[in-house]
Amino acid sequence: MRIRATVAAVSGALALSALAVPAAQAGDSATAQRADVAKIRQAAHAESGRAAAEEGKPYALNVTFSNFKIAKAIKVGTTNHVAATVTYTLTHGAEVNIAAADFITDPIVYRGSATAPDNMLYGNKPAKCTATSATTANCKGTIDVYPGSHELINSDAGTWRAAAEATAFNGQDPEGETFDITKVGYKSQSGLGTTLMQRFSKLTVNASPEPVKKGKTLTVTGKLSRANWDRGTYNGYVEQPVNLQFRKKNSSTYTTVKTIKTNSTGDLKTTLKATEDGYFRYTFAGTTTTPAATATGDFVDVQ
Repeated sequence: MRIRATVAAVSGALALSALAVPAAQAGDSATAQRADVAKIRQAAHAESGRAAAEEGKPYALNVTFSNFKIAKAIKVGTTNHVAATVTYTLTHGAEVNIAAADFITDPIVYRGSATAPDNMLYGNKPAKCTATSATTANCKGTIDVYPGSHELINSDAGTWRAAAEATAFNGQDPEGETFDITKVGYKSQSGLGTTLMQRFSKLTVNASPEPVKKGKTLTVTGKLSRANWDRGTYNGYVEQPVNLQFRKKNSSTYTTVKTIKTNSTGDLKTTLKATEDGYFRYTFAGTTTTPAATATGDFVDVQ
């Protein structure tokens, strides 16, 4: 299981004491690399002092990151794994061998400040880089999210910041007896961009009675719900404006009839006069914490 980072578990910029990897991958090479990178990250950001001086630190790797691109929003439900693609440019010194088997680079997103992140996520595997010159490469990775493993809590919804890191082990084995951390290069760079981590939303609609006589009253109900990461369920999104729209039977265009708000349980209910055959639907514009949602149109036969 991935482990959520807490402020108490963080020491320095983007440093986590817990390794964020799924249990399903325990024991594979990617997980082993993650464990090693976590150790290097901690050492790189360790506070100065006797213990830090004795253990040593990795040297500053000569790399920088730019052109970081990630989706504007990552929509996460309650159970399904979500993978968001990330691309960026890595620029490095001629002495840095990015083709080495033990060179690793990752995109990262974090919640809170770079010096004390509340939470941090990255990919199951390191990014893959393709050299574009002797000192630049285009890299592609993922941000993998497992809501079923409690990686997120409701307060995590909203803006996350982006970063990237690179580690050059240079043949050093962190588990070996002769491991020398000072021969390992490491670099992290924050503030590369932002994305919204959103609680996936659902919207329903039902118009009744069906069929209905022209001029009679139609009641249109529905519900707006969103993922509750704390509980692993979907719960009503309260006091949110939602548009009721109508499309004539032979038309392809929906027109807003009225705007109403969800009640204290996320439910919707309104009435109107039946005039002609067509489809009713509710549509929600979305917020920073919750994506837009549109219900599938419900056809009403007016007689």
